[in-house]
Amino acid sequence: MTDQLAPERNVTGADIKLDGVVKRYRGQRAPAVERLDLDIDAGEIVAFVGPSGCGKTTTLKMINRLIEPTEGRIFIGGRDVTREDPDKLRQSIGYVIQSGGLFPHWTVAKNVGAIPRVLGWDRKRIAERTEYLLDLVGLDPATFADRLPKDMSGGQQQRVGVARALAADPPVLLMDEPFGAVDPITRVRLQDSLIGIQHELGKTIVVVTHDFEEATKLGDKVLILSEGGHVEQYAAPEEILTDPATPFVEEFVGSGAKLAYLTVSRVRDVPYDEVVTARVGEPAQAVIGRARAAGQTWVVVVDEAGRPRSWPSLTEVATKPEVSDFLDRRLPVVARSSTLNDALDAMLAASQGAALVTDGRGAVVGSLSIGAVTETIQAKLAEVHSEEDDYETYVDGTDPTPTPVVAADDEPGSAEPA
Repeated sequence: MTDQLAPERNVTGADIKLDGVVKRYRGQRAPAVERLDLDIDAGEIVAFVGPSGCGKTTTLKMINRLIEPTEGRIFIGGRDVTREDPDKLRQSIGYVIQSGGLFPHWTVAKNVGAIPRVLGWDRKRIAERTEYLLDLVGLDPATFADRLPKDMSGGQQQRVGVARALAADPPVLLMDEPFGAVDPITRVRLQDSLIGIQHELGKTIVVVTHDFEEATKLGDKVLILSEGGHVEQYAAPEEILTDPATPFVEEFVGSGAKLAYLTVSRVRDVPYDEVVTARVGEPAQAVIGRARAAGQTWVVVVDEAGRPRSWPSLTEVATKPEVSDFLDRRLPVVARSSTLNDALDAMLAASQGAALVTDGRGAVVGSLSIGAVTETIQAKLAEVHSEEDDYETYVDGTDPTPTPVVAADDEPGSAEPA
């Protein structure tokens, strides 16, 4: 089995403390946020989640003072930032919004270098930082540096937005519904990319999302707020799912809270298998010999960075003298940080019984079978059922509830029953 021990992280983030923070808007009786106390540890991802009007975005924007708190103090790395110049403060905090918020007439490189230019960095330093960050977010600098945002997909634009927010190497990154405007598949990839970036850089990241599943996937801790910025629970995702602190949390999470624990189980927690890789142009027979020696009937063709491009069988490899270049756009690929839900979705979408597993930079590190995933799910289901003491069993009597009807629509032109 592939070594799945994560390397020790380098934390470059700063802790955040909200001390009695209040936000009142003129003309409104109730405060948008009332007396919020919160401690966020350096290097953590914390997700803010709750219903509309709970103050999660207001709280996020008070951290970089896009919204000024009415009362209370905010500390970043021990500094009382409520006493600092707000413009200078915002230059030291990364900020990502939906769709990236890029300047449309600037190239990618110019967008990424915006804050470093304001801070007076020289051109060489900006160019080096831009190249590093584009590579970090999975965009080839040679291909994307000179593109305009309109020539990129929504997911690519969002990656540039993250790179721009990290350009001046801020200790704190604030993200307001960052992945809400992209399709579900791209969203999963962006989530995995963010987790990979966090493991490399160790920033302190605060994410606002309306999606509880996204909150539990991204957050080391999740903050659930109710109306008025009231803290209902602030804990690790596993604790919230298995031990909701209040009736509000229990209702917000849903009745399947213990089963929802599956959404925070990660690919890295499940045994995955080693794979045999091949490079484009390698002699086919040498690759086939290497794969057979490892007991494999297929290989993974990778690029220079080790990222998977295709997944041919040995029979397909043998049809040509050299390994050919082909990008399989339906290749089932998941990151080590992906949830088991993500892995199953990828396998089902590609009609495959396994998925390739990649590291934080997208290099293939193994393959995960559907059998390994289902075994984990079955074990968790058994654990959940053994803990369900209050499961409602059949009691003889009369239940007036109508029987629910689950049926396919009638075929067009079919006759109604007499």
